[in-house]
Amino acid sequence: MIEKALKGGSRYWLWIGFLFVLIIVGFLSYLKQLAHGLGITGMGRDVSWGLYIANFTFFVGVAASAVVVVLPYYIHDYKRFKGITILGEFLAISAVIMTILFIFVDLGAPSRVLNIILYPSPSSLLFWDMVVLTGYLILNIIIGWWSLDAEDKEMEQPRWIRPLVYISIPWAISIHTVTAFIYSGLIARSFWHTALLAPRFLASAFASGPSLLIILSLIAKRWAGLEVERDAIKKVSVIIAYALAIHIFFVLVEIFTVFYGDMPAHTDHFRFLFLGVTGKRFLVPWAWGSVICALIAFITLLKNSDRLNEKPLVFACILTILSIWAEKGIGLVIAGFIPTPLDEIPRYYPTLFEVLICIGIYATGFLVLTVLYKIAASIRGKNRPFS
Repeated sequence: MIEKALKGGSRYWLWIGFLFVLIIVGFLSYLKQLAHGLGITGMGRDVSWGLYIANFTFFVGVAASAVVVVLPYYIHDYKRFKGITILGEFLAISAVIMTILFIFVDLGAPSRVLNIILYPSPSSLLFWDMVVLTGYLILNIIIGWWSLDAEDKEMEQPRWIRPLVYISIPWAISIHTVTAFIYSGLIARSFWHTALLAPRFLASAFASGPSLLIILSLIAKRWAGLEVERDAIKKVSVIIAYALAIHIFFVLVEIFTVFYGDMPAHTDHFRFLFLGVTGKRFLVPWAWGSVICALIAFITLLKNSDRLNEKPLVFACILTILSIWAEKGIGLVIAGFIPTPLDEIPRYYPTLFEVLICIGIYATGFLVLTVLYKIAASIRGKNRPFS
């Protein structure tokens, strides 16, 4: 089926060429990092995780959210999800590839990645993260590819696909749970040391991932002719609304617990995140921006009429993605290091090379996604300019 991705109109090839340019720029920036070390990034002794881990955390959630469409279609036999399920599985594939690449560049040297493989340590959560992410990637490739291949040949799905689907559902939960454990297992970082972090991660994932899926589905429907039922979009938007409500509730519960207990080791991080200190409030816009975006998105999604209208729905989805990325990415990662155990307030700003490397990884993920969606469109869609 891969040959279907080699045929397309001028818009398709312009988009592919644009992504390749971004990938090359990102790769050249990574070569500079490889030559000079992580010192060219904004990370340092006090803030050792930055934009790479923020994006890693966000996209693990996007990958895990595929279960939102897989479960209704395969387990509850909700046929209206047929068109959007394959898009969710392909989104999960590209998201996992991006998460692996973000970990790869954050480790600094390729040899450190090989150490995880050559010298596995079952006591290391990073080892288990590699296991669950690799396994989830393989599962989605097999399920998505062979399902689409059967459809292309107008055959029934192989029977062995369904057991893999059953395995992939709890596996999807596991990839984001292990990611949360990487944070919450660090006792010295009180901002992350909470049992509520894993449920918070999952709730936010089931809001942000489907939001991105809706936007991509509408783009694929318009430009590639992929048929996605309107009712499926509506049902996914309901899931987003509920997940966003749970996410907001979990954050409020966390804030109440921290401030009611009034332990300085816990409250200092939240105060810095939402209030900052004199002259150092660089995280405050991210924190309040996340809150405002989440509330506006939730109110918009609550109105049933808006879920039937694409413009307000896309607006709510974009706000949800921005809110979760700011809260679970930049806000969560950076605030966990500030203030330091010595009560210092270090600054962290991503450098140009950091940003370019991230853009290159985004482009890689969207290149994979474009190719997969192009194949799906060739089998299911109608002729469109992008096709």
